[in-house]
Amino acid sequence: MSTYLQSLAGGFLIGTSAVMLLLLNGRIAGISGIVGRLAQGVGLTTNLAFVLGLLLGPFTYLLLFGGWPAVQITAGWPLIIVAGLLVGFGSRMGSGCTSGHGVLGLARLSPRSIVAVATFLTAGIIAVAILRGLGL
Repeated sequence: MSTYLQSLAGGFLIGTSAVMLLLLNGRIAGISGIVGRLAQGVGLTTNLAFVLGLLLGPFTYLLLFGGWPAVQITAGWPLIIVAGLLVGFGSRMGSGCTSGHGVLGLARLSPRSIVAVATFLTAGIIAVAILRGLGL
């Protein structure tokens, strides 16, 4: 199967799960909020089911396609840890993460989400330009 079809299927599943969570539970499918509520012990059943679904995704891929998803991480652990902390800080500062703002926030035409996604994209473009300029 081409990577385009796998990406399309993944996007369809993300969109479907986000819409179902919104329609059935009235909750936005933002991962930072879901994990935060899970850590606080709020809505344990729903939040745990969502997180377990995320963690079981690669195993489902293995069953469907007979191999693990191709993942290549070239950064070392120190950089990965700092990046993860910065993402966590940014998602708290931005009142949500890319999944909440980008998937459902934009679909609901939320002004805050439009600004957040524009900021994410701009920061990403600038970071890539800087890193490529440095030869990294």
